[in-house]
Amino acid sequence: MNRSPMLALNNGVPMPALGLGVFLSPAEQTARCVTAALRAGYRLVDTAAVYLNERAVGEGVRASGLARDDVFVTTKLWVTDFGYDKALAACEASIQRLGLDHIDLYLLHWPLAGAFDRTLDAWRAMERLLAEGRVRAIGVSNFMPEHLAQLCAASEVIPAVNQVELHPYFVQAETRAANERLGIVTQSWAPIGGVFGRKPEMQGSAPHPLEHPVIAGIAARLGKSPAQVIIRWHLDQGFSVIPKSVRTERIRANFDVLDFTLAAEDLAQIDALDTGQRAGPDPQTFAVDTYPADVYDQ
Repeated sequence: MNRSPMLALNNGVPMPALGLGVFLSPAEQTARCVTAALRAGYRLVDTAAVYLNERAVGEGVRASGLARDDVFVTTKLWVTDFGYDKALAACEASIQRLGLDHIDLYLLHWPLAGAFDRTLDAWRAMERLLAEGRVRAIGVSNFMPEHLAQLCAASEVIPAVNQVELHPYFVQAETRAANERLGIVTQSWAPIGGVFGRKPEMQGSAPHPLEHPVIAGIAARLGKSPAQVIIRWHLDQGFSVIPKSVRTERIRANFDVLDFTLAAEDLAQIDALDTGQRAGPDPQTFAVDTYPADVYDQ
């Protein structure tokens, strides 16, 4: 069975480069999807407290029959739990919901640019969790270069991962460069461009990345699907990538990308599709009430 390529985090922990994302996966489907992914060769599963499916992720891991040490599980601290004591308690709650003895990677889900003191307090709690072995690595999500600079200037531990919106229409060159300078792995959410088109101003402005002639042409030439080409675009640039699907056949197809690579000109052509427009929330203005959610009702 094929295995995902591995990336070495800046604290020496190995992390699979290719994983399964479960954002918006209904809890009643998530366990099945996780088990199917692990049986197909995936070894990384990415969830979050606010996704309300941590319990199902744990169930799927156990149902796979794999040893705990063979599966890399990521979850995230939601912004309503930022602050030192609240972050410690929230991590323990995530561990209990997952039914695991530790978390492999724990991320701050968003920066609170307007309340960065709370962000820093949460990060200090995560540093403690790392030191105590409750988590194996800590990182951030949706941090822009200025947020990384603020965090690193006030912290002892450099984030291991920065998980950001990244797809052919939003290539995040500056954030990727900042990550690289700091030794932080770039991890791509919405990697195939699934969020494109949610904003009214984007609708009809361009085809979905899966339908773009450049990507479709590369896929036809290589005998691969457009989704497989895009996932390979992430991997060939050293990113970690977490495509999401609830369909078993698509989960398997998204992992069937380990038998080819893209030429430099293919990578450049896809890079050139960048629009500079993010489809998700703006990290500079994200606040506690941007995306109201109750992570306790689960």
